[in-house]
Amino acid sequence: MKFSGFRVFAEALRGHKGWKPLWRDPAPQSEYDVIIVGGGGHGLATAFYLAEVHGIRKVAVLEKGWLGSGNIGRNTTIIRSNYLLPGNQPFYEFSMKLWEGLEQAINFNAMVSQRGILNLYHSDGQRDAYRRRGNAMHLTGAGAELLDQDAVRRMYPWLNFENARFPIKGGLLQRRAGTARHDGVAWGYARAADLRGVDIIQNCEVTGFRIENGRVQGVDTNRGFIGAKKVGVAVAGSSSRVMAQAGLRLPIESHVLQAFVTEGLKPAIDGVITFGAGHFYVSQSDKGGLV
Repeated sequence: MKFSGFRVFAEALRGHKGWKPLWRDPAPQSEYDVIIVGGGGHGLATAFYLAEVHGIRKVAVLEKGWLGSGNIGRNTTIIRSNYLLPGNQPFYEFSMKLWEGLEQAINFNAMVSQRGILNLYHSDGQRDAYRRRGNAMHLTGAGAELLDQDAVRRMYPWLNFENARFPIKGGLLQRRAGTARHDGVAWGYARAADLRGVDIIQNCEVTGFRIENGRVQGVDTNRGFIGAKKVGVAVAGSSSRVMAQAGLRLPIESHVLQAFVTEGLKPAIDGVITFGAGHFYVSQSDKGGLV
């Protein structure tokens, strides 16, 4: 089933009775070439690209809950490549290019909207740091614009520039950045991976790893043992706990992150502004007020 404007129109005429589930609900096979633990954005994307790019189709994604029940369904939705360090910036710019072609690649509306992101600076020191970051972005072709106060004011005249606790002096703008609906990303990747033969198995929690002579043989789950030649783990904040089942102690800690994020209303909202660690999606109405 291929999504298109014509398909939506045709289904509307016949009462939307022709839509089918986005992916199958298969029983686990006894063995796979690759098992991916975690049915979030990273796990599903890994399965899709293994099948699409590398031709590995005997893949299973094991999710202990339902798709979209983890971080993928409640993160901050910002997509960007406005980083500084050489280990980060090229990586995120490659990711940004994947975002730009994602919806065509998976034939699914993930509400990718390149409305831009503006990081505000409040001191001369922050301005100089953003100048360095902007130069790093230019080196990878990401694009960046260092704006002074007047340029920011022209974009968002309703902001409090002088009398705020931290007066706004300017900002760093990346026009290609934006937002996506991340549960839609999960559904789109799941559908695309399923169409390429990947088994997506929900309500299947990994309870242990079977390892012999240093090589993984598969995983124990609440639905029985599933064999695999390779096992990947993409479980976000549960990484340390899951990998401990394989006898590995990861040198990382998981910390709770909370963010205040408005609902992404496309296309009414035309920008993302960051104040410190907070992200606000904003738009101007025709009368110059905040929507």
